[in-house]
Amino acid sequence: MAAERGARRLLGTSSFWLYCLLLLGRRAPGAAAARSGSAPQSPGASIRTFTPFYFLVEPVDTLSVRGSSVILNCSAYSEPSPKIEWKKDGTFLNLVSDDRRQLLPDGSLFISNVVHSKHNKPDEGYYQCVATVESLGTIISRTAKLIVAGLPRFTSQPEPSSVYAGNNAILNCEVNADLVPFVRWEQNRQPLLLDDRVIKLPSGMLVISNATEGDGGLYRCVVESGGPPKYSDEAELKVLPDPEVTSDLVFLKQPSPLVRVIGQDVVLPCVASGLPTPTIKWMKNEEALDTESSERLVLLAGGSLEISDVTEDDAGTYFCIADNGNETIEAQAELTVQAQPEFLKQPTNIYAHESMDIVFECEVTGKPTPTVKWVKNGDMVIPSDYFKIVKEHNLQVLGLVKSDEGFYQCIAENDVGNAQAGAQLIILEHDVAIPTLPPTSLTSATTDHLAPATTGPLPSAPRDVVASLVSTRFIKLTWRTPASDPHGDNLTYSVFYTKEGIARERVENTSHPGEMQVTIQNLMPATVYIFRVMAQNKHGSGESSAPLRVETQPEVQLPGPAPNLRAYAASPTSITVTWETPVSGNGEIQNYKLYYMEKGTDKEQDVDVSSHSYTINGLKKYTEYSFRVVAYNKHGPGVSTPDVAVRTLSDVPSAAPQNLSLEVRNSKSIMIHWQPPAPATQNGQITGYKIRYRKASRKSDVTETLVSGTQLSQLIEGLDRGTEYNFRVAALTINGTGPATDWLSAETFESDLDETRVPEVPSSLHVRPLVTSIVVSWTPPENQNIVVRGYAIGYGIGSPHAQTIKVDYKQRYYTIENLDPSSHYVITLKAFNNVGEGIPLYESAVTRPHTDTSEVDLFVINAPYTPVPDPTPMMPPVGVQASILSHDTIRITWADNSLPKHQKITDSRYYTVRWKTNIPANTKYKNANATTLSYLVTGLKPNTLYEFSVMVTKGRRSSTWSMTAHGTTFELVPTSPPKDVTVVSKEGKPKTIIVNWQPPSEANGKITGYIIYYSTDVNAEIHDWVIEPVVGNRLTHQIQELTLDTPYYFKIQARNSKGMGPMSEAVQFRTPKASGSGGKGSRLPDLGSDYKPPMSGSNSPHGSPTSPLDSNMLLVIIVSVGVITIVVVVIIAVFCTRRTTSHQKKKRAACKSVNGSHKYKGNSKDVKPPDLWIHHERLELKPIDKSPDPNPIMTDTPIPRNSQDITPVDNSMDSNIHQRRNSYRGHESEDSMSTLAGRRGMRPKMMMPFDSQPPQQSVRNTPSTDTMPASSSQTCCTDHQDPEGATSSSYLASSQEEDSGQSLPTAHVRPSHPLKSFAVPAIPPPGPPTYDPALPSTPLLSQQALNHHIHSVKTASIGTLGRSRPPMPVVVPSAPEVQETTRMLEDSESSYEPDELTKEMAHLEGLMKDLNAITTA
Repeated sequence: MAAERGARRLLGTSSFWLYCLLLLGRRAPGAAAARSGSAPQSPGASIRTFTPFYFLVEPVDTLSVRGSSVILNCSAYSEPSPKIEWKKDGTFLNLVSDDRRQLLPDGSLFISNVVHSKHNKPDEGYYQCVATVESLGTIISRTAKLIVAGLPRFTSQPEPSSVYAGNNAILNCEVNADLVPFVRWEQNRQPLLLDDRVIKLPSGMLVISNATEGDGGLYRCVVESGGPPKYSDEAELKVLPDPEVTSDLVFLKQPSPLVRVIGQDVVLPCVASGLPTPTIKWMKNEEALDTESSERLVLLAGGSLEISDVTEDDAGTYFCIADNGNETIEAQAELTVQAQPEFLKQPTNIYAHESMDIVFECEVTGKPTPTVKWVKNGDMVIPSDYFKIVKEHNLQVLGLVKSDEGFYQCIAENDVGNAQAGAQLIILEHDVAIPTLPPTSLTSATTDHLAPATTGPLPSAPRDVVASLVSTRFIKLTWRTPASDPHGDNLTYSVFYTKEGIARERVENTSHPGEMQVTIQNLMPATVYIFRVMAQNKHGSGESSAPLRVETQPEVQLPGPAPNLRAYAASPTSITVTWETPVSGNGEIQNYKLYYMEKGTDKEQDVDVSSHSYTINGLKKYTEYSFRVVAYNKHGPGVSTPDVAVRTLSDVPSAAPQNLSLEVRNSKSIMIHWQPPAPATQNGQITGYKIRYRKASRKSDVTETLVSGTQLSQLIEGLDRGTEYNFRVAALTINGTGPATDWLSAETFESDLDETRVPEVPSSLHVRPLVTSIVVSWTPPENQNIVVRGYAIGYGIGSPHAQTIKVDYKQRYYTIENLDPSSHYVITLKAFNNVGEGIPLYESAVTRPHTDTSEVDLFVINAPYTPVPDPTPMMPPVGVQASILSHDTIRITWADNSLPKHQKITDSRYYTVRWKTNIPANTKYKNANATTLSYLVTGLKPNTLYEFSVMVTKGRRSSTWSMTAHGTTFELVPTSPPKDVTVVSKEGKPKTIIVNWQPPSEANGKITGYIIYYSTDVNAEIHDWVIEPVVGNRLTHQIQELTLDTPYYFKIQARNSKGMGPMSEAVQFRTPKASGSGGKGSRLPDLGSDYKPPMSGSNSPHGSPTSPLDSNMLLVIIVSVGVITIVVVVIIAVFCTRRTTSHQKKKRAACKSVNGSHKYKGNSKDVKPPDLWIHHERLELKPIDKSPDPNPIMTDTPIPRNSQDITPVDNSMDSNIHQRRNSYRGHESEDSMSTLAGRRGMRPKMMMPFDSQPPQQSVRNTPSTDTMPASSSQTCCTDHQDPEGATSSSYLASSQEEDSGQSLPTAHVRPSHPLKSFAVPAIPPPGPPTYDPALPSTPLLSQQALNHHIHSVKTASIGTLGRSRPPMPVVVPSAPEVQETTRMLEDSESSYEPDELTKEMAHLEGLMKDLNAITTA
């Protein structure tokens, strides 16, 4: 296939260049017909080229006179030179023996001494030039008409007349139309000289304008047409002196309808007479013509209009208007402009093979629409089964044979003239390739039928050709692959077929290679066809199969379509349809069924008809209908006719215009607005509107004005001040005026007021509440010089924006109905005009309760104008509901109490939905219209509260806004990263940095957490970055123990309940260089840059310079105090155990819950943590209950809870504690269990209240609760309060408990110091309190190894107590109110059983040993 396409391109390119050379060398410009071309040689065969053969000159229509000579020009180009012959009226002329007609050397026809008489007209007629080249073909020229002017005959002659000086006169002289060019005038037997004042019209009439005494005399017209001149009768024209009295205005000559061809000149005659002398003006289609500035429009003497070089735009109706100051008369005439046929698309030359189907395309235009006929080699093509006219003008030739070669011409003809264009068809041998790609004139059935491009073995004949399906009009053929190519995947097939006894064969190709079936369509019933199949491969076509004879099925003898179906409108409501008897009736026609349907609907109606015509009545006016007819015989319905469409006649409108409104502009004008009548009632094209208005006091004096049909408003000016007027409007069609609207009144202003600004505030507002209504009264603004067009009353419960009512500017009170009893309403009043609404005035009122019967009290306002606004408002929609569908879509539904119970809308009402959000506060309402009881609002913002209200409008009436409905769209993942990310170094802490940021601009929901990513390699994979989780209400975070003089890159990611948002751009920060203060190992283990003791007091910032000796002394003091405190705690505990009650057990359980239930319970599935996480050998697991209230939103990346999530528990929890501890141990990793058990047995550890710990050390990054009184913060478990805060093993256990339940992306993290588990905080020396409690800190601990080997895996660290941090986001809920926390803690009281105390004592002993080891170190 590729080689074949390449050959086609090569052939096409070569032929194109040779064709261009031929055109440049030999083609005359503008000639039409066949074009030259060439093609390269195909292997073993030559390609014939298209031969240039066309007319250089064609004959044109000619007017001659008797006895003169005529030449009809014709010249054709070809090589060899063509033979020229002539046809007259379709018959060849024998010029050899003709002594008057001879052929000139160039091919023109010369006729000498033209013969023409009443009974002998041998030379007049239609001539055609015929050019023939032997062995090539024949072409024929356009048809030229030779007209011979007849003998002069006067149809009207001059008559004696008189004219007043300065007026106009005409003298008639009408002769044969063909002799008009030969007419001239004489005055007193002398040739009359024509000028601007005296002209001859194309009809021969003489026009004299502004007559003078010299125009008097004897006039006659003369016809000189080659023979002796012929004179008309003489007539005397008398010029009378001006009588100085008026005379009637009359037309001496009126314009008459004219038909002209584009490019001709036309004169529209119009001459009027009267005293005073009239002036003439012209209009076209109701538009005045400017004859002074136009180059093509000239006003001739007497007032006639001359239009030169007529175009199609000049067609239309022309009005001649004569006016002499006393009266006006007018006359009109229609100018029709015609156009000769022109070719939009000419036929093109075609190469083809035998059996192909081709189409010659021909598109023409003209006015009237031209008819098209086709000629082949000079002979008319008669349509048949194989020569068909398709798409009105194109010629389709089916099943080409060799004799179809030649020249084909498309001849277009209308009343104005004719034109021809042609093309050549060359049929190539099958072994010759078509030179170019298949042109557009080849049908799709033959585009694949191309010649071979290479040499090689050809396929044998296809096997087993059978007709698998035979119908009346189609046959399906199937076959097997040729024996030479049993697979046949690359073979294409051509099926040749013909009627039996017909030599012309057609071809149908398979659609794709390898297909072995084809369906032949458009066959005739009960007809024998001969089929054969041929296979093609890349080398060419192979052998043909044996002929297969198949006969189509006979068709049931049903009637054919009824011919000549016509329909015409008989009236605005009826259409008459006519038709004829089917040509193939196949028996007696019993009856007809007429189907008809309104355009735009799908409901077809039918009626039985026994005759050949029927009139359908009761149709809609000015509506298009389609009709078809089906004939019935004894076998049933026949073939339907094609649809015929026709529109009923127009009529006057049956309804008045809609929505008439009046707007007083000032003291002298009122603007009227309206809408057209409903489309179903217009009954035609609205051509205009009639406005009638009158003073209300003088109803008989009515003024009318007309406006165009496209105009929907009109300003009525010149009215009286302070006067009331009535207005009504009616619509017009060409049939007349429809019904008018009701009278509508408006009063002009007493004086012209200012409307360049909004009205001022009303001067007063009073409200009187009743049970279900409030009476509102007011007085207008004090400044009476500003226009007030009405008042807007807003009201609602607690807000005046729920409902708004607008009333007339004359209104002074209004009763707000349908209110709720005992409800507080806020009411606002604003005056408005066309500029906008003025400043509101507010008032509030509480409606009375139901029991109040005083509503019968009357409230009367002595106002001059008290009617309610007209029209009365409709009831607002009720039950407005907002259904949230997604993050940006809400469906609004409502009910309409003014509809029937089934809530079906049957009229033209529509609903307006408005919505807005209060963020920002100045957001404007958005509106949308709906015709159903619901509307889908899209394009909303995620996680945003919207309010919705609905109003209904029907014609001129509208309701107030309904009660509002609210809906908050669903959340969406953040679509923008946190912004304004900055990194700064902490003062005095070169290894600590502070990261600050702002929430995302498109959070799309409540931000529940942030993750800070940082790395020293900006190009590292994101899972290799260190992560720091931060709670959602924090916008700053500290990171400690960074490497000095090192560039770090930071990114931040936000999340909400729907997931994680995008990361911010990386921000670079280089840590400061190392300073000389402090040596290695000279400082105590860091407990956090912002450590703060539980008790309030003045503390110096951690890290203030203190000597090691002072620090050790402080530690000894702390340890001593701790030991004394523990002893006191133990004594109190022993005393408390003897007073244990069930109530105390319940409180103890609550206390344990305070300390232990803050774990977040993650997924129900506990996944083994990655090996990357560290399990310190020195750490011990404290089995603590998980929170019984997991957060379902956070299951993807669980977030540990803090102690502020605690809720009191009852005794039922106590019995489950042991079970939970045991069940939890089963989920620990083996590594964790072994290392922890090796350090110390799995005994329960003493717990400290979490809130008493320094907030900055909380593994949950809990916000500070130090504002709580010390007594309340230490109420729970005070027996076991550890002033040293050394319960770090509990925190470590909780950290690992969280880790074991998560499966999260790992991150490179750094190991904690192994002694951090039991680090003792140093008491900072006194100093100014620079600690910032808002910054949670996460130190990255130094990488030191003591007695135990630590795996060299980097581990992220959270908190200051050496916990291993899980690589996951941490979200902290906001702290509860202080009172709530205090109450929870006061409900708890620590109480232990004796065996539990023994275990706790053992635990404390181990703890003390660790503390001693730290202090000695």
